[in-house]
Amino acid sequence: MTADSIPKEKSHVAFFRQSGWLMIANIIGGALMWAVHFLSKQVKPAEYGAFGALLGIMMMIPALPLQMVFAQQTAKALASRREGELSGMIRLIWIGTTLFWLGGVLATFFFQGWLVAHWKLTDAVGLWVTLPALLLTLWLPMFAGVLQGAQDFFCLGWTMILNAICRASFAAVLVFLVAANAVSLMVGVLAGMTVAGSVAIWQTRSLWLTKPVSFDSRSLLKQVVPLMLGFAAFQFLFTGDIFFVKTYFTETQSAHYTSAGTLSRALMWLVMPLATVMFPKLVHSAAKAEKSNLMGLVLLGTLVLAVCGALGLTVLGPFVVRIVFPPDYVAEAAKILPWYAFAMVPIALTNVLLNDLLARGVYRVVLPLVVLVIGYAVALTRFHESLIMVLQTLGIFGLGALAVCGWFSWRSPQPATQPAQA
Repeated sequence: MTADSIPKEKSHVAFFRQSGWLMIANIIGGALMWAVHFLSKQVKPAEYGAFGALLGIMMMIPALPLQMVFAQQTAKALASRREGELSGMIRLIWIGTTLFWLGGVLATFFFQGWLVAHWKLTDAVGLWVTLPALLLTLWLPMFAGVLQGAQDFFCLGWTMILNAICRASFAAVLVFLVAANAVSLMVGVLAGMTVAGSVAIWQTRSLWLTKPVSFDSRSLLKQVVPLMLGFAAFQFLFTGDIFFVKTYFTETQSAHYTSAGTLSRALMWLVMPLATVMFPKLVHSAAKAEKSNLMGLVLLGTLVLAVCGALGLTVLGPFVVRIVFPPDYVAEAAKILPWYAFAMVPIALTNVLLNDLLARGVYRVVLPLVVLVIGYAVALTRFHESLIMVLQTLGIFGLGALAVCGWFSWRSPQPATQPAQA
């Protein structure tokens, strides 16, 4: 995997082909991930709620920021032929994240009682099954980011599919043959992460096995810190509501909210591949001082797909809930589903603008975005009289994030265009 292996087509054909493949991979992977929630009919609401809480813990890992950091650094390194520096960075952060995880294991050992009570888990077994999954949640985005930055979208798509296949199959076998509880579901999650992580690590071996050379750590931090903060803020905006619902609402309400959230976040399976393919191409273009008109195309496509998806969920969502989830989920989930689906639309558009800004090094957007997300967290502690109020808060702050990114995009316009690098 070298700079010469990156596709050189200078048309939109490659972009649509690569985006189309990732959409297919996301839809297949997402559908199989979603299939795990069919098993909610076999487990008690308390166990399903516990599973949602354990998944929520994994969502707090800054997976998206890690992936985007590695995507950016890989794209820049390959564009400037600095593979040795990239190898040194991969190894350093790989060791660092592992040591961080070991610290988390130690903290869990001392505070497991409090964690079980706070997250309303039935026992500590699920927590300990989640720990190795958390390590892979740190590793997988790193190497998925390397695949993304190297524009190896074929392998990136297969990691998504294999992750989902193994998660669904292992979870189903354990639920039906061993125990219908949150632990069985989490073992499925662990199996999927293990297979996907192994594939991503193996496929990127030519880069991280390259002889490492020293790199400018100060310059790296100047790029990595705003990327981590910016994408971490976005990730919290995208997933943070789950934790507040788990804290302020009953187990049954949390389960209903999780079911609606699972369907609504499926919208992102459809639209995120556009930004995923766009990001390393814009980084590569910026590193070579090339021009691109790709962002406008991606933004328009995301808007159309997100709005159509939200309308589709509003109309068909109640029928889908009846198929996937137990009968007592239907009324409450169907009531909040339109709110949830349309709250995802500005978040999807924010994702495109943020990817574009950070790919071009417009880091001024990060501080306002972080401040807005902190305000969102504070607002959720005050406005949670109902599940719909939580989603209204999410929608308002999603529009706020879109406005912030839109402002900086307007203030930092795209260069004059030429055919986009694809």
